Amino acid sequence: MPVHDWTRVDAGVFHSFHAAWITHLMGRFNGGLLPDGYYALAEQHASKRIADILTLGVPEPVASLTPISRDRGVAVADAPPKVDLKLTADAKAAYRTLRRTLTIRHVSGHRVVALLEIVSPGNIDRASSVQEFAVKVDSAIEAGLHVLAVDLFPPGKHDPEGMHGAIWAPYASDAHQVPPDRPLTLSSYVGFPVVEAYVKHLAVGAAMPDMPLFIDTDCYVEVPLDATYGSAFQDMPAFWREVVEGVRKV
Repeated sequence: MPVHDWTRVDAGVFHSFHAAWITHLMGRFNGGLLPDGYYALAEQHASKRIADILTLGVPEPVASLTPISRDRGVAVADAPPKVDLKLTADAKAAYRTLRRTLTIRHVSGHRVVALLEIVSPGNIDRASSVQEFAVKVDSAIEAGLHVLAVDLFPPGKHDPEGMHGAIWAPYASDAHQVPPDRPLTLSSYVGFPVVEAYVKHLAVGAAMPDMPLFIDTDCYVEVPLDATYGSAFQDMPAFWREVVEGVRKV
């Protein structure tokens, strides 16, 4: 399904779509997308902040921990993600992150592996909101978690390089350049100590691609963004679908 222009509606309408999309994504994760021993929860607390989806590993005694099952995951060496850019943290910039406190947190006794975040209007309505979102993602990356961030809004006054630019700033010497003709960004991050980003830029009206969500530093699952986006969009009231599509004005 083509990506829509979500600037046509207010934050409340997007929030409703956002919630539906998360529900469809969670269903796909728990319906066989993840390797055995992993599951997804929506709006589960991680520390004092909330991620849209947490991918969790069932806790095991330390002595019995084994390498992650690859029965559904994809090895990067076998099939590199199909993205526009693969970025590796700048050595000097990455050194700055080493001086921060890195913690791996447990949610309800289960080990957090990865986060999926969808940028909402409330995340970009002011500079402090952008900073809070970026810090949340950077904290997860520095704690060794993997993150997939979906930003369906063009860069604005408070995030001139887009949300990916704000997230990636601590790891790069130069500001991220967003292509003017493809202002929407999907970005998948491999957590510390690797710290890499796989980035895809989109134009409004382009097909929604699937994206990798890493569950280990060298293994990922392909997230069905297109199918779940389409299902969530069909769940919306016809009136608001027409507004988002540009058929109706409000």
